[in-house]
Amino acid sequence: MYDINPVFPLESNLIHSGIDSLIRQLIGNETVIFEGYQGLFFDEFRTLAGACFCQAGLEVSWFDVSGALRPPEEIDRMIEPFLGGNDPLFGRRSTLSLSDFFNPAVLERMTPDRNASISIIYGPGASLAGWEGPVVYFDLPKNELQYRSRAGLVTNLGAVEPDVPKAMYKRFYFIDWIVLNLHKERLLPEISVMADGTSFGKLTWMNGRHFREALSLMSHNQVRVKPWFEPGSWGGDWIRNNIPGLKQDVPNYAWSFEMIVPENGIVFESSGNRLECSFDWLMYQDAEAVLGECHSRFGTEFPIRFDFLDTFGGGNLSIQCHPREEYIRDHFGERFTQQEAYYILDTSHHAQVNLGFREDIDRDKFRQELERSAHEKRLVDIPAYIQQLPAKKHDFFLIPEGTVHGSGINNLVLEISTTPYIFTFKMYDWLRMDLNGKPRDLNISRAFDNLCFDHKGELIHRDFISRPSLLDEDSGWQKYHLPTHPLHHYDVWRFHLQKDATVAIETENRCHVLNLVEGKRINVISDEGRSLFFNYAETFAVAAAARRYTIKNCSDGETKVVVAFIKFKNARL
Repeated sequence: MYDINPVFPLESNLIHSGIDSLIRQLIGNETVIFEGYQGLFFDEFRTLAGACFCQAGLEVSWFDVSGALRPPEEIDRMIEPFLGGNDPLFGRRSTLSLSDFFNPAVLERMTPDRNASISIIYGPGASLAGWEGPVVYFDLPKNELQYRSRAGLVTNLGAVEPDVPKAMYKRFYFIDWIVLNLHKERLLPEISVMADGTSFGKLTWMNGRHFREALSLMSHNQVRVKPWFEPGSWGGDWIRNNIPGLKQDVPNYAWSFEMIVPENGIVFESSGNRLECSFDWLMYQDAEAVLGECHSRFGTEFPIRFDFLDTFGGGNLSIQCHPREEYIRDHFGERFTQQEAYYILDTSHHAQVNLGFREDIDRDKFRQELERSAHEKRLVDIPAYIQQLPAKKHDFFLIPEGTVHGSGINNLVLEISTTPYIFTFKMYDWLRMDLNGKPRDLNISRAFDNLCFDHKGELIHRDFISRPSLLDEDSGWQKYHLPTHPLHHYDVWRFHLQKDATVAIETENRCHVLNLVEGKRINVISDEGRSLFFNYAETFAVAAAARRYTIKNCSDGETKVVVAFIKFKNARL
């Protein structure tokens, strides 16, 4: 049964609970630095921690580092070049650092109060004040940050009040997350305590050294991130009906963010206590162990993502494309582009995928139709321009950058892609509204800057539909190659295991990302002997440094596991 709350188990007594236990750990220090991510409720923390210090008979002098931020209008001018002007969705990756948001003279004047029992400086950037003392870092998963921003409970870095959610997300993605993550990476070796900032009332924390050791252990083994689920205007009901434990008071579920690691969290468990942190920390601790051979190309960016698109009983995805490599670098500052593939995990009646142009495509006429539709709210005869291909379970459709595409109804798509994940240029969205009753944003001009009009006709049937070929087999298992397009940075295998069969897989110094696409359950055992179980439709990764791992079929019948990995020495990067 699919588990919506996966954990990475640690040895006993490494994770502690309660804000009172954390405060007891800190007593005896004259100064303490409480760092953390944007979106934390630090005022609530100050109240709870203050009560604990008071009970201990200590007088605390508190310093809110946000008082050293530059004025909002000055910050607005500083970040303006990265916000993309009036573009509602896209900006450019910031080249700023967190220190740029602060007035250094004001920071310098924030010095500990020697008359107090203990002086505490707190907030994102608190360590920039240069105090000596233990650093306690409160982390916040990005999905929780988004929930808070949509509710108007938090602001962007340096902002006085919340903006509309879409504008806040754009600023988070292109500015806040970048500068805060760079700051986190620098701080990691200095952190004395790592704490889960999701709920201060139910705080969990662990010693900084133990946290780094846990990350190192994970970087040599298998890991499943914590998935999260979102409704959408085209969403369906496969996820709702097949994944237990989800909230039912939503209109649908369009996405499952299985492993989009810039936004997913990882959860450690020890002695019944759980601590969630963002996946970024794993990469900052030892990206080379995680990525292996491709670390020199991707650095601390995790290059492969898996997610589900659910259109069962829902709607067609928009007609869309993704930017070419040069375009995404020049316009958005990303290092590599969004290359997708649709692995069809399940289908219902009349399932299909829109993929590639018809042989007789007229570029100018197609654009005129799209622009007329956008202005006059007129339907477009999509099959007159784009091929509609029937889809069945285990089909694998290839979507390199610049290819027009979009899943049709009644598919559960396992989307395998390179990690950039917001750069979708929609050309047509079937005249529907978003979940707030507003038109969805279209990007016809950007799409036409990137569309490959030679991705059409018979070429699509020949080169954009993967045809499995047997690579290897032994008693009880077969290994198939599901070739991707030459433009794709990644490749895919699929292992078929009969009942009780096992297969040993070499990582070949590459990270593997896997999903159980058929069967109930498998057991994955690393070369170090760490054993974890994974269920149908669950995604997990095996670090390059694991070297070798074994999959055992724990189902009553055959299982199938897809494995994605970066191709060797991809010269296009």
